[in-house]
Amino acid sequence: MHVAVAAGPGSGGVLLPAGGEARTVADLAAAVRELETGSGARAVPGAPESGARAVPGAPESGARAVPGPGAGREAAPGAAGGRPRWVWADTRAVYPALLDAGVRVGRCHDLALTEGLLLGYEGRYGEPRSAAAAHARLHGLPVPDDDHQAPGGERARQAALFEDEPPAPDAGPVAEVLADQLRRIGATADPHRFRLLVAAESAGALIAEEMSRDGMPWRRDAHDALLAELLGPRPVHGMRPAKLQALADQVSAAFGTPFNPDSPQQIVRAFKAAGVPVASTRAHEIKKVDHPGVAPLLTYKELARIHSFHGWAWADQWVRDDRFRPEYVVGGVVSGRWATSGGGALQIPKVMRRVVVADEGWTLVVADAAQLEPRVLAAMAGDGGLARAAGEADLYQALAGAFGGDRAHAKIAMLSAMYGGTSGDAPTLLAVMRQRFPQAYRFVEEAARSGEEGRLVRSWLGRTCPPPSARWKELVSGPEGRRAARDRGRFTRNFVVQATAAEWALSLLAVLRGLLPDPARLVFFQHDEVMVHCPAELAEEVVAAVGRAAGEATRLLFGATPVRFPMQAVAVRCYADAK
Repeated sequence: MHVAVAAGPGSGGVLLPAGGEARTVADLAAAVRELETGSGARAVPGAPESGARAVPGAPESGARAVPGPGAGREAAPGAAGGRPRWVWADTRAVYPALLDAGVRVGRCHDLALTEGLLLGYEGRYGEPRSAAAAHARLHGLPVPDDDHQAPGGERARQAALFEDEPPAPDAGPVAEVLADQLRRIGATADPHRFRLLVAAESAGALIAEEMSRDGMPWRRDAHDALLAELLGPRPVHGMRPAKLQALADQVSAAFGTPFNPDSPQQIVRAFKAAGVPVASTRAHEIKKVDHPGVAPLLTYKELARIHSFHGWAWADQWVRDDRFRPEYVVGGVVSGRWATSGGGALQIPKVMRRVVVADEGWTLVVADAAQLEPRVLAAMAGDGGLARAAGEADLYQALAGAFGGDRAHAKIAMLSAMYGGTSGDAPTLLAVMRQRFPQAYRFVEEAARSGEEGRLVRSWLGRTCPPPSARWKELVSGPEGRRAARDRGRFTRNFVVQATAAEWALSLLAVLRGLLPDPARLVFFQHDEVMVHCPAELAEEVVAAVGRAAGEATRLLFGATPVRFPMQAVAVRCYADAK
């Protein structure tokens, strides 16, 4: 088992397991390709004095097993047999250049992502997490701030790989950070679970870069036609599209005075002048108002959002060669869910799904997990009754009998338990929940109580919520204390469920990546939904791989559990046809 180290802290050097130096991206790509194909580790041509060194005896960082009811000895997500696990400072800095050179790796250990997870676990959420920062902390040196430059730029990629100055003459800094991280992982309450978290997070970093590189199929001609249908012809820069301008004129006419419907302040003033004050300019508030300007204003707001966030200028920046290529941020949300630093991939309007069309002779396999968070709660809490209901395809329908046969009431009770809902019928339904499913109810209540008391809570694998802020501590000791405590309790109540759901989804994604037949590619991931672009003749195999990956992810996290995590996978030519 080779553990290769790349992009060490404090330098851009690339270290390979048998000595030698990668002077160029081509050198690095050749070495990586050689190891990934199992031909053995050899030195990359280069001056031996440059400092490329092996990292002898570096232990594997992936998860071997996760204890749980009936759990066996399982491979880590994205495990690739005897292929190397690449260890590098930041996947975003190293991997894009390898992808550009046509090289994909099986698995990695991302030092920056791992450091962030460990800092959170230690109650130090928000401290700099780069490998350079981790190395500085080890030696009591000034800790540099994280570089928040958006990933993916050519300058950032090349600078991270090859600096003007040669790397240090040994692999010490990287090896020290790796060894320290492995030691700290071993000191967690459940090292096996935390190793799985690290492996899944690092696999996610590879997948995020691959999805940005491959891109989601996005027909630019269909996009332009859709925009013309919704908004009119493409306007001159700085001007509104014709249909938006016509709606703006209707709004002004309805209120009897010209104003800018893009301005929330002017909207509030217009309603107030008309004698119908509104609390906010949100659509659900405006819909309550009886005024002739409401309908055109709501239509304007909906179309203006499309123009701003998925219009022509957006496509010019993010769509290339009929592919949408956003920049994903792994673990960009405190719960572990992904975010984007550009492109808005996680907020694609339903109407835009019409332009996501597979290539000729190819298909899109789209799958999402049904009722993911309630199933996660059932598996974590070990509540027999809830787990049995979660063994059915429709969890809410299976629960309906406990709520007088009303599926809607069962859903309200579950969501209220996970999100801290207290309005409407929630209190009555929660009383039923507490009586019929006591372990599940107690699980989220204890998480809420921990949050109210300012304590930390963790996901199933060990992702840790941020500690309370100084501002929260001020509020909780003052007259607003009870409200502040409840707010944090609602956050921690849901954190333990949502963060674990994110771990399940990420494990699914990592396993699925390893099961896909070439040339099928993952091209989209959003919370509990995945999309694979593949030749039409491989669609049946990919659908089966999705189901298998869901089962493997469940076993990795929860072992032998009666809870089912069904993935509804369909093969379609157009994304809009999947719903």
